[in-house]
Amino acid sequence: MSRIGRKPIPLPATVKVALAPGRVDVQGPKGKLSIPLPAGIKMEQKDGALLATRETEEHRALHGLARALVANAVRGVTEGFKKDLDIVGVGYRAEAKGKMVQFSLGYSHPIQFPIPEGIQIAIEKQTHLTVSGADKGLVGQVAANMRALRPPDPYKQKGVRISGERLKKKAGKAGAKAGAPA
Repeated sequence: MSRIGRKPIPLPATVKVALAPGRVDVQGPKGKLSIPLPAGIKMEQKDGALLATRETEEHRALHGLARALVANAVRGVTEGFKKDLDIVGVGYRAEAKGKMVQFSLGYSHPIQFPIPEGIQIAIEKQTHLTVSGADKGLVGQVAANMRALRPPDPYKQKGVRISGERLKKKAGKAGAKAGAPA
């Protein structure tokens, strides 16, 4: 048995769950999510918790995955998920304009980034962004797409990075040695 798949998912009082064949609909204070279930995996509601069960041993690879996806949906509609991004570089900044975020990242033109439905973006000090929402996968994908607009440079460390991301700095050119013929 899968260790993750066996664990029950506790349901807070504010969460409503609708079980349908092939999917689970989760609704809470932060929104509503629909999670498709892989074939051979079923969810059951018992004693205020959800349990993932599989039909045969052939479906064991998806047992823990399905449970984790539903658990993330339950957590997302109650608490939500967030990712912080930092913009590092002289003149690099971001500003919110309606349903768009406008980035100035050292290119010859500003970059317009549309905010997807279900995602909130808070901008602090023009160089710190917080991407939040109920869907963990969508929050992570939006943060990754923003980072891809100007990935951190390995030499000067300038660009858009996820807060807490560790970067390897490269040394660059060694320069001319003293006394070497030109």
